[in-house]
Amino acid sequence: MNDTTNLRILFAIRFFSSLIPAYVIERLFWEERGMTVQMVVYTEIIFALTIVLLEVPTGMMADKWGRKKMLVISALLGCGEFLILLFATEFWHFALVVFLAGVSRSASSGSETALLYDSLAMQGKSSDFEKQLGRLNACDLVSAILAALCGSLLASRFGLEFNYWISLGSALIALLLSCLLVEPPAATEDAEVEEEIPFKQYVSASLQFFRKNQGVSLMVLSGMVTGASMGYIEEFWQLYANRLEMPIAYFGVLSSVIMLLQLPGNLLAHVLIGRFSLKSLIFIITAVFAIGFTYVAANKDYIGLAAMLVICLFSGIMGPLASGYLHHRIDSGMRATIDSFQSLGENLVHIVAGLGFGYFSTRYDVFGGYGFIAFLCYAFLVWFVGASRKIEQ
Repeated sequence: MNDTTNLRILFAIRFFSSLIPAYVIERLFWEERGMTVQMVVYTEIIFALTIVLLEVPTGMMADKWGRKKMLVISALLGCGEFLILLFATEFWHFALVVFLAGVSRSASSGSETALLYDSLAMQGKSSDFEKQLGRLNACDLVSAILAALCGSLLASRFGLEFNYWISLGSALIALLLSCLLVEPPAATEDAEVEEEIPFKQYVSASLQFFRKNQGVSLMVLSGMVTGASMGYIEEFWQLYANRLEMPIAYFGVLSSVIMLLQLPGNLLAHVLIGRFSLKSLIFIITAVFAIGFTYVAANKDYIGLAAMLVICLFSGIMGPLASGYLHHRIDSGMRATIDSFQSLGENLVHIVAGLGFGYFSTRYDVFGGYGFIAFLCYAFLVWFVGASRKIEQ
């Protein structure tokens, strides 16, 4: 099996791991099972804490023992999540689910991008990383759109639980596909060489890398802030739409629009890099986030929903932008470990945002929570203007 086949398998895994119709009605399903907004925020914090604790160790394991193994483990845990959710009735059931989801995300985050980059490098196409990552994200979104369109219709006709059985089947297919991946030779050889490096040295080498490359740190931080902020649209848009009294039958269409708007950014990020400076792109994206979340919080109507959609349109650019900037500057032997620091940082930001989001949502409903996210984006935007000179073009 060659590395081109490896890429095709990665695309297929992304497709089936995102073909999850349960997501379009997830928050309503959780509310039906007795979960309040505050409880959901608690589970979000559990999820983020799990990733913070495990992100770097799993990245190190991927570099030492192979990225494929971690992706298989991630897919296996994904199946476990839906199996538990089908019978979940208590808070601790949902807490267990998000813990497994956190372990699963930790195992796959650095491993997938590292395997993608090394597979491209074996073909002499590492310069195509942003393009392929954008396409991979686009495949992810297209699959999720199909799931959302089907999911809302199935939920309105057969009930919320039916979507979870379909999602479990899709997760099982992703697991089988993960077993077909082949470790790129370069990654395997590096793993054997680095096998005896102690954990502390992995961590210290990664931290030293970020200290020496302050432009990389700033780019990664930009991805952390926008990624964590976007997470609160992906997780709570259902409640926002519910407060606007939107019928559940339209949830699939709205979910599809939210994801569809992220496609252009993912597909065109590599083109925008060649036409605009990185500083300008990040400034524009962050400014849109700050202003957009202000409208989402202040306008408790469809104007706020429209602002949410504008944020989605710009959010797709940042992922390939930040990840590509990082991967072009790191060695294969520590690729998954250093990449994991990006996810770790994003979830630290997610925890801080979650505490504020939960606090203000309790007092001012979901609109207050989005007001806090707007404040965070404004704070980062002000800091970025002063620190952006460190970014290399």
